[in-house]
Amino acid sequence: MSPAKVNLRRSVRAIVLDEDDRILLCRLVIAKPSGTINVWAAPGGGVEPGETALAALRRELREEVGLAIDADPPHVWHQKVIDPGHAVGYDGVINDYFLVRTASFRPRGVMSDDELAAENIDGFHWWQLSDIADYRGSDVFSPRDLAAPLAALIAGGVPARPVPLSL
Repeated sequence: MSPAKVNLRRSVRAIVLDEDDRILLCRLVIAKPSGTINVWAAPGGGVEPGETALAALRRELREEVGLAIDADPPHVWHQKVIDPGHAVGYDGVINDYFLVRTASFRPRGVMSDDELAAENIDGFHWWQLSDIADYRGSDVFSPRDLAAPLAALIAGGVPARPVPLSL
């Protein structure tokens, strides 16, 4: 008997770093049966049927934060989360993260505030690595240990192969 097929949502995310190595994160407000959870995550989203990962990344960055990228950014991290409650309608998610270096800017994409809210996005913030590492509030980061892989990426540059991440 073969095991049941796991239905995972394919997503792309951008590690957007500015000239001061600050990372741009979006605040997601996620309603769970146990209550609301606030998650700081890299901008991005689902890959549509027939769409390449890089085309999805370009679309998501334009829609959410108003950033246009021309070159193909390097694929730096890979995350596979199997958790039926993680993405509505799916058994989990696969996130591929790409490094985008840019000058600091005020995030404002083509999506309206209502459209952003429908995507659970409640705001954007440029974070210093030290502020992520030292954070003790009730919000969480995605991945939860974001400071560790981010520190390695900033210090070591683009890895030879995408670094696997946990939840």
